[in-house]
Amino acid sequence: MSDKALNTIDSKLVQKTVYPILFAIAFSHFLNDLLQIVIPSIYPLLKENFSLSFTQIGFITFVYQLTASLLQPVVGFHTDKKPMPYSLAFGMGFTMLGLTLLAFASNYFLILVSVALVGVGSSIFHPEASRVAYLASGGKRGLAQSIFQVGGNSGTAIGPLLVILLVIPYGQTHILWFLLFALLGIFVLSQIARWYKKHLIFRKANKIKVLEYPPRLRKKQVKGAIGILLVLIFSKYIYMTSISSYFTFYLIDKFGVSIPESQFYLFLFFGSVALGTFLGGPLGDRFGRKYVIWFSILGSAPFALLLPYVDLFWTGTLVIMVGLVLSSAFSAILVFAQELLPGKVGMISGLFFGFAFGIAGLGSAALGYLADHTSITFVYKLCSFLPLIGGVAYFLPNLRSKPAKLK
Repeated sequence: MSDKALNTIDSKLVQKTVYPILFAIAFSHFLNDLLQIVIPSIYPLLKENFSLSFTQIGFITFVYQLTASLLQPVVGFHTDKKPMPYSLAFGMGFTMLGLTLLAFASNYFLILVSVALVGVGSSIFHPEASRVAYLASGGKRGLAQSIFQVGGNSGTAIGPLLVILLVIPYGQTHILWFLLFALLGIFVLSQIARWYKKHLIFRKANKIKVLEYPPRLRKKQVKGAIGILLVLIFSKYIYMTSISSYFTFYLIDKFGVSIPESQFYLFLFFGSVALGTFLGGPLGDRFGRKYVIWFSILGSAPFALLLPYVDLFWTGTLVIMVGLVLSSAFSAILVFAQELLPGKVGMISGLFFGFAFGIAGLGSAALGYLADHTSITFVYKLCSFLPLIGGVAYFLPNLRSKPAKLK
């Protein structure tokens, strides 16, 4: 990151998109999510080492997602009033501590404690990191959110491959290799925090603030729209957790592939998610977020419905299509919600990230229990109907899409 991006805070930088900061926070998101995806990526290893049931696997996800979800709205609400730039690096420290404990966990309880610590790190990171992307956007909110999100999704895609190389062949303690990424994350986030702090000081001293374009909706309409967006998050993230938590087991059970092969298919899915996320924000800026949301979730339904009934080749092809189409929604959903409630970026980011993580955790636990009592194939047949819920996006209001200006 250049000294100009870190140390020069003037009106020109405030008004224009600050790409060095956007790419830096996206890289930090890459590192954060790469570390988090280590948890589900080693599920086959943990299941074998500790003789875990699918219900216990699901509960691991539940504990991680619960700690990640409950704190995020609280962090976001607090930092709306009092931003905390260096909390970003502090959150990465919790993730580092959790992975260290996971590397040496000798029983199920310690596994739960370790993933809870990683969840706390996530809950601190996301609201403030989203605010940095917002402040550096220069009004291009969809683009900024997509750059931020694609960083995280790229980390999620690369993580399983690194687990194949560094952990699966050698054992649980080799999770310690990932601490190098955590240390790099702490360094980068500390540099971002310097820019963030100076940016806030300059805004306050010069009384610069973003002029929002209120949606001119009644409170009842705003609440209804937020409710619809949360329903869409429910649909998207229950389906996403069925892939992230159980797709490797599905492939092993149905097609008899090895653990490394199953992780490669997981990489294909998360790679397509990263690409879809990058496209979703700019398309929302240009064509309207409502239409991107509607197309994204409902548009993935045909592929999801076919997925449980095809061979291995078409399973890989369809899961790529699902990831590509379904993932384009989140950036548009988050920016849409921010425009519904101007001035509450942290709270909205915390609420939506928190709800997404929380519903994914509950969904993972429920799906694990269901898989134990039916079959993993039945789980995928049931989940294939979830994208059809995307039809409720039709009832979202149309918002004015002018970019924000500064005074």
